[in-house]
Amino acid sequence: MAARTKSTKDRPSYRCTECGWQTAKWLGRCPECQAWGTVEEYGAPAVRTTAPGRVTTSAVPIGQVDGRQATARSTGVPELDRVLGGGLVPGAVVLVAGEPGVGKSTLLLDVAAKSASDEHRTLYVTGEESASQVRLRADRIGAIDDHLYLAAETDLASVLGHLDAVKPSLLILDSVQTVASPEIDGAPGGMAQVREVAGALIRASKERGMSTLLVGHVTKDGAIAGPRLLEHLVDVVLHFEGDRHARLRLVRGVKNRYGTTDEVGCFELHDEGITGLADPSGLFLTRRAEPVPGTCLTVTLEGRRPLVAEVQALTVDSQIPSPRRTTSGLETSRVSMMLAVLEQRGRISALGKRDIYSATVGGVRLSEPAADLAVALALASAASDTPLPKNLVAIGEVGLAGEVRRVTGVQRRLAEAHRLGFTHALVPGDPGKVPLGMKVLEVADIGDALRVLPRSRRREAPRDEEGRR
Repeated sequence: MAARTKSTKDRPSYRCTECGWQTAKWLGRCPECQAWGTVEEYGAPAVRTTAPGRVTTSAVPIGQVDGRQATARSTGVPELDRVLGGGLVPGAVVLVAGEPGVGKSTLLLDVAAKSASDEHRTLYVTGEESASQVRLRADRIGAIDDHLYLAAETDLASVLGHLDAVKPSLLILDSVQTVASPEIDGAPGGMAQVREVAGALIRASKERGMSTLLVGHVTKDGAIAGPRLLEHLVDVVLHFEGDRHARLRLVRGVKNRYGTTDEVGCFELHDEGITGLADPSGLFLTRRAEPVPGTCLTVTLEGRRPLVAEVQALTVDSQIPSPRRTTSGLETSRVSMMLAVLEQRGRISALGKRDIYSATVGGVRLSEPAADLAVALALASAASDTPLPKNLVAIGEVGLAGEVRRVTGVQRRLAEAHRLGFTHALVPGDPGKVPLGMKVLEVADIGDALRVLPRSRRREAPRDEEGRR
């Protein structure tokens, strides 16, 4: 009885300062006297302190730490190595997130087969598919290796048992939301289960020096599902992006403790699997013998990688009172801003009552302001039915006052355009060093940029009801 009384006394309680009514939890209003804000805590246990314990490893000067243990090992996929900063570091835990069907499992199965060897075994654990389904995909993409082990498990204890049996150098878990621990309450994929599974695998990776790739689900808005703590626990966070109806896939580093997050890996998804693209600019261009009205080329930066992309625009007479504004691969707000700038600063009034369609080629998404000038020129070219000069690229941000502003990486963009055979470029002022043999025209505002449209071939813009062009 004494022990029970002591336990009850140590447990925190709450008491009303007005009438003395007691309860086990805090309430904003006392049910006895109906007074607000009078319930306060009393009888709280004493604050506990942690006594110093035994040191597991002695602290040494940082210059004496062996950095060779953190040397990256190649995954066998150069584009993925680029994003990871050279490869997978022993003991590193990587979280790969992406929408369903974007190609995460295909890429990681290819990585599992290419990184497996006599000295480095790979264990691929699937919780969403059966082992036979993964084997069919491996046959299709050619990911068969004697040192690649496959297991279909959804129990955390079984996964840890496979680690003891196989002793892999690389573990791939697809996905972390499908594995659960019987010691934790809740369904697989819940916050408590995801935290427990990730924590157990991270501890196993650090103790064994084993690299781990975890596949994570995403929510409707594209964020990684599960607790935010998961992104803080892992060493690297990669986002797998791409339109399901396009061939291009991008692997973008969001967090990387072993390298930079400026690199982007480009892949092409096809029937035989997924392959890296060392030079993906060809996917975003349309090869033509003669230029076509409504098209303009620009150079965008994905991380530190310059990519040449094509912007297309089409304007037609509207049959409805409210003209359509349709975009694909471009931000609707940026296109609307360029239409307003062209009408007010460029004196092109024919766009207001016409249906306007704008898009990019190859499924690339242009969201950076450096593509503003190309979008504006494509719209102006479509409105006048006049093609831009051949082998021309446009780079620059356009402000609401019509000025063309400087953007980052102009020299890298021009070097990439010159490498692909482009000879002319429209850029903001002071572009820096220009590639030899490339003609660069510096433009200060949208009016200077519109002068590149050939006047001899320009068709007069339609007149509105007041007779204005």
